[in-house]
Amino acid sequence: MTLIDTHCHLDVAAFDPDRHAVIARARALGVLGIVVPAIHAEGWPGLLELCAGEDDLYPALGLHPVFLNRHKDSDITALERAIAAHRPLAVGEIGLDDAVVGLDRAAQRPLLRAQLAVAREANLPVLLHVRKAHDAMLEILQRVRVPGGIVHAFNGSLQQAQRYLELGFRLGFGGMLTFPRSTRLRRLAAQLPSTAIVLETDAPDMTVAAHRGERNSPEYLPQILAALAEVREESVEQLAAITSRNARTVLGLAAMPD
Repeated sequence: MTLIDTHCHLDVAAFDPDRHAVIARARALGVLGIVVPAIHAEGWPGLLELCAGEDDLYPALGLHPVFLNRHKDSDITALERAIAAHRPLAVGEIGLDDAVVGLDRAAQRPLLRAQLAVAREANLPVLLHVRKAHDAMLEILQRVRVPGGIVHAFNGSLQQAQRYLELGFRLGFGGMLTFPRSTRLRRLAAQLPSTAIVLETDAPDMTVAAHRGERNSPEYLPQILAALAEVREESVEQLAAITSRNARTVLGLAAMPD
């Protein structure tokens, strides 16, 4: 089986002690594609260097909404230049987070719209971070159309999911799916069409049930696949093929082997 982790922050300090060993273990388990999204401009050079050294790591460049205090006005121009110079797989991680107390909601909106405009101009998909803001996000996406993308760690309603699908997006499911108490999320994963779903870890965060309290890792992606197979009552082999195909399609990874 070939699996694709569509959201994994392999560049962050949590992986400094054993990054390449983690990648090797993930590969041995069939994780043969890992998308590495940025969170702030300061991290772009290291992220690009990491991905350039590994054939199966794919960079995304963007400005995460939670890190507003680290972004500068000039970062949008820098993003345009970095995309022109390096042609990443996607623009991300970008989005809206209305769950963090004290985070400036008003400042997030223009930052998001500016990055969506950059993605549209570059004809790149986007990786979206959305917490307690799906309706607001969908309204913005209706106005600033982009070439689809992935709603990372999707936790909205079935109706919101359907609206994202109409706009060309896929929905990312990760470690929370492995917790039996995540009944609403597991029910949603069972209800969606299989063509809507991609897999992710969001490592080092949002780990699987078997490693609760520990650092998350792309090597745990097969456990997420197993949870998806359980709730959908389908085979892991079938879902591995479908979710990887979904990821390749939405992210333009057609050349990647099955």
